[in-house]
Amino acid sequence: MSNVVLSASVRQNLLSLQSTADLLATTQNRLASGKKVNTALDNPTNFFTAAGLDARSSDINNLLDGISNGVQILQQASNGITSLNKLIDTAKSIANQALQSNVGYATKSNVSATITGATPDDLRGTTSYTSANALSKVIVDGTAGGAHPITSTTTLGATSVSLVGSAAPDGAGTAASLAMGLTLIGTPGASTIKGTAAPVDGDTLTVNGKTITFRSGTAASAVLPAGSGISGNLITDGNGNTTVYLGSNASPAATVKDLADAIDLASGVKKALISNGGATISHSSGTDATIASGVLTLTTGTGADLSITGHADLLNGLGLTTSLGSGDVTITQSRQITAASLGMPVQDGSTLNVNGKTITFKNALPPDAANVPVGSGVLNGVVADAYGNSTVYLQGATIADALNAIDIATGAQGFSNSAGGVLSLKPGTGVASQVVAGALKISTGTASDLTISGTGNALVALGLAGNTGTATTFTATRSAGIGGVSGKTMTFTSFKGGTPVSITFGDGTNGTVKSLAQLNAKLAPNNLIAQIDANGVLTISAGNDYASATMGSSVDGGVMGGTITAALTFTTPYPPVPDANSQAARAKLVEQYNNVINQITTTSQDASFNGVNLLNGDTLKLVFNETGKSTLNIIGTALTPAGLGLPTLVAGVDFIDNAATNRTLAALNTASTTLRSQASSYGSNLSIVQIRQDFAKNLINVLQTGSSNLTLADTNEEAANSQALSTRQSIAVSALSLANQSQQSVLQLLR
Repeated sequence: MSNVVLSASVRQNLLSLQSTADLLATTQNRLASGKKVNTALDNPTNFFTAAGLDARSSDINNLLDGISNGVQILQQASNGITSLNKLIDTAKSIANQALQSNVGYATKSNVSATITGATPDDLRGTTSYTSANALSKVIVDGTAGGAHPITSTTTLGATSVSLVGSAAPDGAGTAASLAMGLTLIGTPGASTIKGTAAPVDGDTLTVNGKTITFRSGTAASAVLPAGSGISGNLITDGNGNTTVYLGSNASPAATVKDLADAIDLASGVKKALISNGGATISHSSGTDATIASGVLTLTTGTGADLSITGHADLLNGLGLTTSLGSGDVTITQSRQITAASLGMPVQDGSTLNVNGKTITFKNALPPDAANVPVGSGVLNGVVADAYGNSTVYLQGATIADALNAIDIATGAQGFSNSAGGVLSLKPGTGVASQVVAGALKISTGTASDLTISGTGNALVALGLAGNTGTATTFTATRSAGIGGVSGKTMTFTSFKGGTPVSITFGDGTNGTVKSLAQLNAKLAPNNLIAQIDANGVLTISAGNDYASATMGSSVDGGVMGGTITAALTFTTPYPPVPDANSQAARAKLVEQYNNVINQITTTSQDASFNGVNLLNGDTLKLVFNETGKSTLNIIGTALTPAGLGLPTLVAGVDFIDNAATNRTLAALNTASTTLRSQASSYGSNLSIVQIRQDFAKNLINVLQTGSSNLTLADTNEEAANSQALSTRQSIAVSALSLANQSQQSVLQLLR
C-alpha cells in the first residue's frame, strides 16, 4: 500500500475526514458518559481535583450514618427522661396522698396545763389578777397662774356669780316697778312687761339646755305628765324643765316671780321635790332670783354656767338685754373659778363610761337618802345604783366623789345600799383611788382591765385625755396574780431542728402573747402547735410534720422551761401513740411508692439504642469530618433511683409523719430538677448534632457540585457539536468522492 500514491486533494480530504471522525468520536463519548473529563488525558487538573472532591464527599457521606445513629440515641435518651419524669410525678402523687391522710398517731407528744378562765382570745386567765394603778395627767385648780395641783377636796363645780339686769318699766311705762307680784299677762294698759313683750302660748325659753314652756290656761286644769308636780302656776318635772301657765287675758295667772323660779329650776339654783303630784321648790345653790326696784337679778349656781336663750322682746322686758324683736338672743354668765375648784369645771351632763358602767355628772345637789331611788344609795356627792352606775352631783361634789364613783364602777371599792338609801363603801378588789401630787391615781380592780371613755368635757377636766387633751380613752392593765400567766415566760429548746422560743404572756403588745393565734405564731418556727379547750386546758404538742417525735427527749429536743412552770403544773411529755389504721394506710403508700421507684430502674436500663444508653452512664462520641478532628463527646448520666437520690422507702420509718413525707417530696423535686437539667443538656446536644448533620449533607452537595462543575459535559453543547460534526463528515465524504472522480477520468482515457 505504501506504493499507492494519492493525489494531494484526496489526501487532504482524507485527513479532514479522519479529523472529523476523531472529533465526532470524542463528542459521542461525552454524550454517552455525560462527562467532558473522563480520564486524566482529558484534563489532568480537573480530573484529579474532581477525584479529590468526590473522595471527600464519599468520606463525609460515610460519617452521616454515625451521625444519624447519634440523633436516634439522643432521642431515645430524651424519651427515657420523659418517662422518668412521669414516674417521678406519680411518686409525688403518692407522697401527697400521705400528706393528706391521717397523721398516723392517735396522740402526739405534748405537754398541757390548766389556766383557769383562759380562752382562745385571752390565754392569761381571768380569775387570778391583782389590781394595778394608773396615773392621770396632773390637774390644776383655779389658782391664778394655772400651776397649782388639785387635792381630793377640790370641787368639780365653781363659785356662783350674779347676772344683774336693768330696771324694767311696767306696762304703763313707770320705771322701777317690776315687783314680785307683777302679772306677766294683762290687758292693754295693765301691768305687763312692756305690754307687747309678754310671751304667748307656745313660746319657750331655753336655760342651760332645759326648756321653759309658756302655756295659756291654768296649771290646775292641765293634764299632769307622769313624774311631774304642780307648784302654783308651774308644772315641773324635777329635772329643770318647767311649764309656766299664763292664765288668760281676762284672768292673768303667772307672775314674774313664777318665771324667775322657772329660770332658777333650770339653772340649778333651785330644786323641786316631786311627791304625789306636787312640787316642793327649794333653794339648791347660788342665790335665788330677786327683784328689787324693777331690777331682776339671777345667779349661775355652782354646778353650771348660766345660759338663757329666748325672744329678744321678752328678755328685754325682763331687763336682761337691750335687743328688741321677735328673734332669739342668748344671754350668758360664767361662774367664778377659784382655788377651791377645778381649773376646768366639769360640765353638766358630761359622762364617763368606766368598764361599761356610766357615771353622769349633774348640776344639782345630791338628794336626801330618803329620796333616792329604790336600790340606790347616796354618799356625799354620789348616788350609786345596785349595778355600779353613778350620778355625781356637781353642786358641792369633789374630786374624792368622782374617784369613789370610778372605784364603784371598777370594783376597786365595794359598796352596799341600805334600805334607808345610804351608800356605804367597803374594801373591794383594789386600793381606793386617790390624788397623788395633783394626778388621779386610779385603781383598776381585778374584774377587768380599765377602760374609761366619756362625753362632754369630763375626760379632759379630770386629766384622763392624755397630755394633749385629745385622747378619747384612758386605759390601764391589771397585774397578774398568783396562778395567772400574765408576765410569765414559756421557753422551749430547739425541737426537731426548729428555732428555740421564749414567750412572754401579756396584753399582746410589745412582743407579748395574749391570744392563741399569737402563741401559735411564736411556736410555729419551733415545729410546735398549741390548742386550748373550753375548760382552759392549754396543750402544746408536736406539729403534724413531726408527729412521730417525742418532746423533751434528748434526740428530738423541745425541752420546756420558763417561769410559767412555777405557776402551772404541766404534764410530762410522753412518746406519741400510733394509730394502727393510719400507719397501715401509710405503709401501703410506701409499697406503692417503691413499685414506682423500681420502674425508674427498669426504664433507665431500657433507654438504649444501638448498644448505647446515655441514661445508664454510657458515652456517645460523634465524628463530624473526614479527618476525625471535629468530634462531640456526650457523656451520659446514670439516672437510676440511686443516681437521682431516691432510695427505697421503709414502712414504719418513711411517710411516718409529714416531716418524713416532706423529705421524700423534697428528694422527688430535686430528682425532677435533675431530669429537667439532663433533658435540657441532651436537647442542646441533639440540636448540635442535627445542625452538624444538616451541615454534612450540605457539604456533600457542595463537594459533588464542585466535582461536577469540573468534569460534567454540557449536553446541549455536545449535541450541537455532534450535529455539526456529522454534517462536516458528510461534506468531507462528498469532497473525497469528487477528488476520486478526476482519477477516474484518466482511467477512461486509458480505456
